[in-house]
Amino acid sequence: MPNAKTRYAQVGIGSRSRMYTKAIVEKFPEIAELVALCDINQGRMDTRNKYVAEKTGAAVPTYAAEDFDRMVAETKPDVVIVTTVDATHDKYICRAMELGCKAVTEKPMTTDERKCQQILQTVRDTGNQCQVTFNYRYAPYRSQLKEIIDSGAIGEVLSVDFTWPLDTRHGADYFRRWHRRRENSGSLLVHKATHHFDLVNWWINDVPEEVFCHGSRKFYVPETAERLGLEGRGERCLDCPVKDKCPFMLDLTESENLKAMYLDNEAEDGYYRDRCVFSDEIDIWDNMSVSVRYSRGAMMNYFLHSYSPWEGYQIAFNGNKGRLEHGSTQFAYISGEQENADPGQIKKEGLYITLHPHFDKPKGFEPRTSKGGHGGGDDPLLADIFDPNAPADPLGRKADQRDGAYSILSGVAAYHSIDQGKPIKIADLVEPELIG
Repeated sequence: MPNAKTRYAQVGIGSRSRMYTKAIVEKFPEIAELVALCDINQGRMDTRNKYVAEKTGAAVPTYAAEDFDRMVAETKPDVVIVTTVDATHDKYICRAMELGCKAVTEKPMTTDERKCQQILQTVRDTGNQCQVTFNYRYAPYRSQLKEIIDSGAIGEVLSVDFTWPLDTRHGADYFRRWHRRRENSGSLLVHKATHHFDLVNWWINDVPEEVFCHGSRKFYVPETAERLGLEGRGERCLDCPVKDKCPFMLDLTESENLKAMYLDNEAEDGYYRDRCVFSDEIDIWDNMSVSVRYSRGAMMNYFLHSYSPWEGYQIAFNGNKGRLEHGSTQFAYISGEQENADPGQIKKEGLYITLHPHFDKPKGFEPRTSKGGHGGGDDPLLADIFDPNAPADPLGRKADQRDGAYSILSGVAAYHSIDQGKPIKIADLVEPELIG
C-alpha cells in the first residue's frame, strides 16, 4: 500500500503563508494534504480557499483562531504550519505540540525570552518537534560560503563585519504593517535580523554569548514627511490627502493580490495594510547597530537600516589565516504585492565571494545561483519541510528550536540593551540547559 499523505493545517493566512499552501497543493500533492485553515479573518481564509479549491477540487474547513483546538481535534493534522503575527507564534507552536502535532514556524520563532523559554520547555515536555524555516540558509551562494569557511580556508573566525541595508520599497513596508509595533514583531532586530543572526550562527558554527546595541528612528518620522512637503497627511494611504505626491504611497487597489487579501477583508478585523510610514504610532527603530560576542570569542559588528536607495548586504569574515568577503544586491519588492512573485530575488550584479589568504593573492569564486524566491532558497527549504525522501544535508541547513532560539535571542538581547543601556548576556535571558 502507498504511504499515507502527511496532513497539514495552517494557522495565520497572510501573504507569507501562501508559499506553504502552494507547496502542499501544487508541488507535493502526492505526499502532502492540506486539511484546515485557521485565522482571525474569515475573509482571508475564504480567499485562500478559492485558490485551494481551484487546485484540488475541494475547499478545506476553516476555523477561527479561538477554535484552534477544535481544528486539531476534528481535522487531525500531523503538522501545523504557523505564520501568524510574530508575537503569537509561541501560542500555536506550543499548543500544536501539546496536542500531538509537529510544528513548523516562520521566522522569527518568537519575540521575547519568556515565550522562547516556553517553546523550549514544551519541546522537552512533549518530545515533539519544532522546525524553523530559515530559507536564507538554502540560497546556493550562502551554502557555498559555509563550505569555504568549513574548509578552513581562513582558519578560525575571529571577527565578522556585517551590514544589511533595506531599501525604501521593501524596508519602508515594515513601517506600514503590523511590524511597526514592537509588541507585535519584537522590532526589526527580531523580525528581520533573526535571518541575519541565524546565518552568522550557522556560518561560523557558534552561538551568541553577549550583545550590546544602539538603536534610533531617524528616517520614518514626521520630520521626514514634512521635509518631503507632506503636511496634512492621513493615517493610511488609501484616503490620504497628499498621497499623489508621496513617494511612499502604496495603492492597495492596484494590486489584485493585496486588494483581495487585505483591503476587501479589513472590515473584519480592522487591519490596514497601508498605514503611513511616518506615523507617530510607530515604535520600532530604523537604525540598529549591534555588537555580538560569541561563545568561542569571535566578535561581530552588525548594522541594519531600512531606508537605503538599494538593498542587499556585505559581510566579511576575518580569520587567523585570511579574510572572506561576500556581498549581494536584490530586487526591491513589497510582500504579497504580486501573487506569483518570488520575493527577494538576487541581482547578478554585485554578487561576489572573494577569499583573501594571508601572504597570498586573492581568489574569486563564481557564486552558485538558482532561480526562485530569497536567492533560490525557498524551493530547497520547501523540499526539506515536505519531502521525507529529501537527501541528507551535510551543511545542516534544516533548523530546529535551538537554532530558532539563538537567532531571536540576539535580537531580544539587542532591544533589552537599547532599553537598559548595557550589554546583555544570553544566559540571563533563557535557561542555558533548555537550549542545549
